[in-house]
Amino acid sequence: MKKQKKALRSHCPVNYGLEAFGDRWALLILRDIVFRGKRTYGEFLRSEEGFATNILASRLEQLLDAGILQREGDEQDGRKSRYLLTEKGLDLIPLLFEIVLWSARHDDQSEARRITRLVELIRADNRQLSAQIREKVKRGEAIVADYLS
Repeated sequence: MKKQKKALRSHCPVNYGLEAFGDRWALLILRDIVFRGKRTYGEFLRSEEGFATNILASRLEQLLDAGILQREGDEQDGRKSRYLLTEKGLDLIPLLFEIVLWSARHDDQSEARRITRLVELIRADNRQLSAQIREKVKRGEAIVADYLS
């Protein structure tokens, strides 16, 4: 049985984004995919923020339903699924980078201080960098290690 799409509360652009990916757990899944190259349920479960299993499963389904993620079988282990960003999900990379800039500016203890080169590149040209990073993310590469200070 196919799920019915939930009706939006409004078509305000901010509301649309919040309903698609707007809680912290969904954003942390996106962060893990883009910055850390995570792809499986088990990898997300080991994130330092401590996902509860029911929350993780719910947010993965939410991101799948919103068309931000797609699920495919793992080539090495058929029992596992891998979660990948769709084109719609890849379009969120510049937004994630803006959150990094905002954190670097307003959080005195931000981990953005460990990736100063990345922060500088985002500031210089977020869109161009996002286009380059998009290709790495498609290949499943973690990008943080490339930019650690």
